[in-house]
Amino acid sequence: MSITVNDVEHVASLARLRLTEEEKQLYTEQLNTIINYANKLSSLDTEDVVPTSHILPLVNVMREDERKPSLPIEKVLANAPDDEDGQFRVPAVLE
Repeated sequence: MSITVNDVEHVASLARLRLTEEEKQLYTEQLNTIINYANKLSSLDTEDVVPTSHILPLVNVMREDERKPSLPIEKVLANAPDDEDGQFRVPAVLE
């Protein structure tokens, strides 16, 4: 598979990009280089390679949840700009 200048122009049009003739040539060459490299990778023997989604094993680094007592409501609301009935009071966002 090979990328042509027409392909680059089509993608540029879809992306609403204006490219100069030099840019079109440059991007055509760069995209063809990328595709040729990908084709080299497809020639490798991967028969015995296990498919993975990550190169390293994923480990959950979060701690276990621990139950702890909450702060007293007076301390929680101490810095609130406005409170009512033990809750934060905020301006209405809906009419």
